[in-house]
Amino acid sequence: MYDLAVTGAWIEFAVRWLHVITAIAWIGSSFYFIALDLGLRRDPPPPSGADGQEWQVHGGGFYHIQKYLVAPDNLPDHLIWFKWESYATWLSGFALMALIYYLGAEFYLIDPDVADLRPWQAVLISVLSLVLGWLVYDMLCKSRFGEDNTRLMVLLYFVLVAMAWGYTQVFTGRAALIHLGAFTATIMSANVFMIIIPNQKIVVADLKAGRTPDAKYGKIAKQRSTHNNYLTLPVIFLMLSNHYPLAFASEANWAIASLVFLMGVTIRHYFNSMHAGKGKPTWTWLATTLIFILIMWLSTAPMFRPDADTTALSPSAERFAQAPGFTEATDIVLGRCSMCHAAEPNWAGLHWPPKGVILETPQQVAHNAHAIYLQSGISHAMPPANLSYMEEEERAALVAWFNAGRAGLKAEN
Repeated sequence: MYDLAVTGAWIEFAVRWLHVITAIAWIGSSFYFIALDLGLRRDPPPPSGADGQEWQVHGGGFYHIQKYLVAPDNLPDHLIWFKWESYATWLSGFALMALIYYLGAEFYLIDPDVADLRPWQAVLISVLSLVLGWLVYDMLCKSRFGEDNTRLMVLLYFVLVAMAWGYTQVFTGRAALIHLGAFTATIMSANVFMIIIPNQKIVVADLKAGRTPDAKYGKIAKQRSTHNNYLTLPVIFLMLSNHYPLAFASEANWAIASLVFLMGVTIRHYFNSMHAGKGKPTWTWLATTLIFILIMWLSTAPMFRPDADTTALSPSAERFAQAPGFTEATDIVLGRCSMCHAAEPNWAGLHWPPKGVILETPQQVAHNAHAIYLQSGISHAMPPANLSYMEEEERAALVAWFNAGRAGLKAEN
């Protein structure tokens, strides 16, 4: 039988894999060129009017690299552009967000206790926040205020803190941190697409036309590249945060996200200083450790809202609650899963429910119908190692209940 739920799960996996691959390519090339640029040697002066040079060894060979501040006298025929890694990372990331948070808005994007939104409203807020975020950031960079890069980066940090808090006032905790990562990643990728590559193309066009390129284009691109350098590590943290309820399910999740950006600065400052030959400021690791300890402490704030409405169900969850077999499915889940998936787990060593999923009431079971079907119905992922001894007949009952609920949704639509 053709199962759209299984197909959707594999499509999500494939897109996630693509996203990770392209992100590795983009981050790898970005970090390499930052390190290369900071490590350029200018004594003795390099030949041919180059701004700096460096010798490197890798893979059994030696590389002699020269950098021209504007461009060489003669443009080479073969010129490699580093841009598709950035574009592919953003496109695959947005596709992944659409698959999980837009198509599954009622489950992953909307928390009625935070903001009672319709799915289309939540998606619209999501998209507009990404677009407006870039426009505001770009305007600040191009303003007179942005001429001082240190001053600009301090202001941008407070913008990110405001966005962290704002997202938690609209979306679920999990979606809030993912959106803050998407907000930041959109700025980074747009820097490449809208500023860095167009400026480089202007320089190339001037060279081909026999004109002397204006050095301002390189200066502008350098500013945006520096921003990307310091934003990369926080984005990675935020993209991984959806796997860790201690980060996204805490009442202090917006403060945790804000502190992560400071860790990104301290870590990158160490490596940037080292690559530039300015020593190894080991104090940055102490600062990073202290910030991380503060994050750990903040994560112990109440993980779930005490006044949350556990009786309200979304229209989709309501169909699963009304489906034949729901009572039996609920009994199975409460008997086999709720010892771990509880606000206060009974299983030794567990201090919070895995992935932030609580399965203590029929409403919570209905809300998590899709995950239960995939994790315990058609696969043996849960319970882990089948520690609670879920029988095959019980798994079959979960599948039958989910299929009945899905059939009800199809008939309604």
